[in-house]
Amino acid sequence: MSLAVRKVRSEDAAAIVDILNPIISDGNLSVLDTPLSVEDEQEYIERFPALGVFLVAEDREGTIVGFQSVEPFATYTHAFDHVGTIGTFVGLPYRRKGVGTVLAKATFASARAVGFEKLFTYILATNDASLVFHQRLGFTVVGTARRQARLGGRYVDEVLIERFLDDM
Repeated sequence: MSLAVRKVRSEDAAAIVDILNPIISDGNLSVLDTPLSVEDEQEYIERFPALGVFLVAEDREGTIVGFQSVEPFATYTHAFDHVGTIGTFVGLPYRRKGVGTVLAKATFASARAVGFEKLFTYILATNDASLVFHQRLGFTVVGTARRQARLGGRYVDEVLIERFLDDM
């Protein structure tokens, strides 16, 4: 699959919502539990942190098939300025076709360029495919947060993972 990776634009909101809402509806792939509107996503894009990274992957026809973002881990202290939280979302029909890997290569380079040294995220313990994907990208498991989220009235665990960017 031939892909182009670029920075997100406000007008990408509808395509991003089209990727996110089926993932949210699945109930086992993300802690996001409320479908998003295009307006919500446009506002999120417009307010995205200046020191963050938000990239989309487009196929040859210009269809956005996935996106990845890195945001500062915490803004209440400078102790975590080197740590970013990463989120990866690939449209359900485009999974296991290399979209996430292409995005990660560009995202990691961009994250280093803006000063991030480490990426951190949480993965639902039920999302084995995501955990395997991230481990292939060099993430390591830090631990498991038990009963971390409550989705649909049930508690679920989250696996905490990290990757240092200095080994690129």
